[in-house]
Amino acid sequence: MSSSRDTVTDLSMQPEKDSSGQAGVCDQIETASDPRILTPANCYSELGFSFSSLKKWTIIMVIFLVQTSMNFNTSLYSNALSGITDEFGVSTQAARCGAMIFLVLYAFGCELWAPWSEEVGRKPILQLSLFLVNIWQIPVGIAPNFATIMVGRALGGICTAGGSITLGMIADLWEPEDQQYAVACIVFSSVGGSVLGPVVGGFVEAYLPWRWNIWIQLIFGGFVQLAHLVLVPETYPSIMINRIAKKRRAKGEDVYGPTELIPLKNRFSGHEIVVTWLRPFRMLITEPIVLCLSLLSGFTDALIFIFIQSFSLVYAQWGFSTVAVGLSFIPLMIGYVITWIVTIPVIRRNTNERLRDPNSEHAQYESRLWWLLYTAPCLPIGLIGFAWTSLPQVHWIGSMFFSALVGIANFSIFMATIDYMICAYGPYSASATGGNGWARDFLAGVLTVPAVPFYQNIGGKHHLEYASTILFCISVLLVATVYVIYFYGPVLRKRSPFAQQLIDARAETQNNAHIVGNRRLSRPDQGSINVQGPVTIPDESGHEELAK
Repeated sequence: MSSSRDTVTDLSMQPEKDSSGQAGVCDQIETASDPRILTPANCYSELGFSFSSLKKWTIIMVIFLVQTSMNFNTSLYSNALSGITDEFGVSTQAARCGAMIFLVLYAFGCELWAPWSEEVGRKPILQLSLFLVNIWQIPVGIAPNFATIMVGRALGGICTAGGSITLGMIADLWEPEDQQYAVACIVFSSVGGSVLGPVVGGFVEAYLPWRWNIWIQLIFGGFVQLAHLVLVPETYPSIMINRIAKKRRAKGEDVYGPTELIPLKNRFSGHEIVVTWLRPFRMLITEPIVLCLSLLSGFTDALIFIFIQSFSLVYAQWGFSTVAVGLSFIPLMIGYVITWIVTIPVIRRNTNERLRDPNSEHAQYESRLWWLLYTAPCLPIGLIGFAWTSLPQVHWIGSMFFSALVGIANFSIFMATIDYMICAYGPYSASATGGNGWARDFLAGVLTVPAVPFYQNIGGKHHLEYASTILFCISVLLVATVYVIYFYGPVLRKRSPFAQQLIDARAETQNNAHIVGNRRLSRPDQGSINVQGPVTIPDESGHEELAK
């Protein structure tokens, strides 16, 4: 399997045009020495980058629903716990393992599915993932015993492709400097889907048998799979170029797609599969930037699933019904909506800053964390406020206000960490953001089971308040890393072998300007600069990544 996964966010392939509007020879992107190989520059108008705005946003809206359904599946199950315990005689803690195992294997599933989408295509892989997830809902829905539920949830989790493909599709449709609005949309669907589960689940738990929590997931999943099948075309550039080449050969042209002449056994190398799958975990362990931002992002996402398990304890103090507890997640959603709206002018500000100062490292890299300097503190503020407005003598609206602040922080942190790592790691950005996504799902999963005992067993009159205060203390330490990276990011990147390879390759390309001639190329992490020809960066498998 090729190692193309790590170029997914770096497909800036549009040739710069001269005054006549035609692309010059120096602007062609060399993908192979064989002149018969069709390049992106030769068919740019037929790729996803050239789709109309209406078509692009139709695709994104469907992917929005797909991502929402994936995260909806992670959270709605928790409203079936009481029914499962009653029917199968297991403890509530044991029943929670169904939520835990889905999330943990979801984390690994995202990494396992991603490379195949760049070999087979986004559409068939996402269709297969959706189909399998829907299929595994059925044994859970008709489960005669608890073991069947656990197996079905485990298989459903590992079959979920998640953001590894949905975020990759954004890179198929927009140049890097134009991706942020679409990324914000998918980020909202991801965080919003997790909160939608308990809102809907409160009504299901109150008025329907527990199995309807599963059937609703299946109905939603079937709908989005059908919408994806009908409305979303293939978007991955290499697959599209292969198809374009076949059409041109039918008309008499002697051209081939980038992978058509590569034997199948050479495209699916076991070594490269392992290297590609392991790289996100290697970066998570060895890269301080990836580790710190992924822990912060993972912690904020885990908080939502801790809330899903513990809100019933907190709001029982005010006599909330099952439906009311579900509705108590609406403030989190309000926080997401507010942040999504505010993100639009923030993106514009950041874009203008990059254009004004294209040679400034701070403008191109760390400025993407600027808004996070103001929104990240909402996490500890929200947690400490939630902790001490959870007292029964305080009106419940106070705790909901502070939970909305946690929502603001969750959205902002997820969006900013993805944006920053994409530009900091270039061809390795898919692995960097893959580590981020893995941390979010994995931490959410492992903290689902101990969430309720954590709130119950601390002891003392204010055990609920103490539990949230401990989370506040952890959040303070993690949020501090944002400021460290914002002010010392250049130093950390220079110590990173991944980021430094990208910087060195660009510097070498600029120094060779007189050899090929200048070509203007826009990148999200460096604004518009003059570069010449392709930049190749060897990855750890010994293959070369194309940094355009």
